[in-house]
Amino acid sequence: MIRTFQTARLGIEAVVAALERAPAHVPEEIHGAVDRIVGAVREGGDDALIELTARFDRFQAASAQHLAITEEELTRAERGLPADVTAALRYAADRIRRYHETARPASWRITDEHGSVLGQDVRPLDRVGIYVPGGRAAYPSTVLMTAIPARVAGVPEIVLVTPPDPTGAVMPAVLAAASVAGVTEGYRVGGAQAVAALAYGTKTIRRVDKIVGPGNIYVALAKRRVFGDVGIDMVAGPSEIVVVADTWAHGGWVAADLLAQAEHDPMARAVLITDDASLLERTRDALRRQLATLPRRAIAEAALEANGALVLVRDLTEAVELSNRLAPEHLELFVREPDALLARVRHAGAVFLGGHTPEVVGDYVAGPNHVLPTGGTARFASPLGTEDFVKRSSVIAYSPAGLAAAARHLDALATIEGLAGHAAAARARNAGTGGRT
Repeated sequence: MIRTFQTARLGIEAVVAALERAPAHVPEEIHGAVDRIVGAVREGGDDALIELTARFDRFQAASAQHLAITEEELTRAERGLPADVTAALRYAADRIRRYHETARPASWRITDEHGSVLGQDVRPLDRVGIYVPGGRAAYPSTVLMTAIPARVAGVPEIVLVTPPDPTGAVMPAVLAAASVAGVTEGYRVGGAQAVAALAYGTKTIRRVDKIVGPGNIYVALAKRRVFGDVGIDMVAGPSEIVVVADTWAHGGWVAADLLAQAEHDPMARAVLITDDASLLERTRDALRRQLATLPRRAIAEAALEANGALVLVRDLTEAVELSNRLAPEHLELFVREPDALLARVRHAGAVFLGGHTPEVVGDYVAGPNHVLPTGGTARFASPLGTEDFVKRSSVIAYSPAGLAAAARHLDALATIEGLAGHAAAARARNAGTGGRT
């Protein structure tokens, strides 16, 4: 059902090699299809959107206006949800908002010894698009995690795109979350065609500055395709979790956390790393028991068989080093003294400390973002946050004394680069020439 490794027998390098994801091979026909879809929307605008929505989502929109989600639809959806779901959305939204307000970047200034002022201005993007997967499942949590940081950052226009069902309906929970989160526009459009519409604009959907949010392989490739014409957050892959645990951990709880990731997708990765052989066996037994009653058993079993692992290591130091090599999206430190290990963690999208912090709280209500780097990209990438919805401008205001002090250095650097005009621009000011005539 799930593979078992021992670093004492194989060595850490062999275990890393067995667990690392190989670079995804995407068939050329999918690349070609994405290119054709993006090109069609860029050239054909609304007409292409209508045709592609009918082809892929089977929704026959009479006109481009029927792709729009009205404000009244958002409000009605929020009012129509069961009270407990509405309360949960608002609870989660409040925590997400408070967390991201704390992390909001700010403008700043410093003054140097010559009275020159240097600094940075932080300004929100004007317009962002959030992609929310749809179709057979609803992801209201993704609406909250993408729209709320944008709102906190001060973005005035937040545009939701999500696939409709064949009747044109979008799941009420998604619409309600959009209302709670402060989404300003919505469109029942999904797939690569939605990404293209956001990137290049149509008569109905104005282009955005940045596109964020997860999606299937067509969405991921479309985001990669339009990057440069528009900003993107990341190209996300299948979900993953690594649990580092010691003898103190509860095998049933560890198994539940592994299954919570495995049920996402047959490509999801769920790995336990422990220095306790008995915990490894307790977890294996618990996985068997819990799988028997899991509604998404077939998906979870496929994920565990293809991408799951139980790894026995020599000690917790080796456990953390193995985790760092994998750079997981989610890392649980399910040990008696998690803070002692946290300082050694170098690469992880989100870290969950202790036995009462299951990864699922991060998915929904903890506050930090659940849009996280996957596939080992936590080595260089970070969670989605307010900083993804702002841009920075350097601010420089030199004083006459500051320019005079820099003169010889400016001249030397411009000369060595062969740019005489650069040197002359500074020299003219220091000589008091070239001013108003």
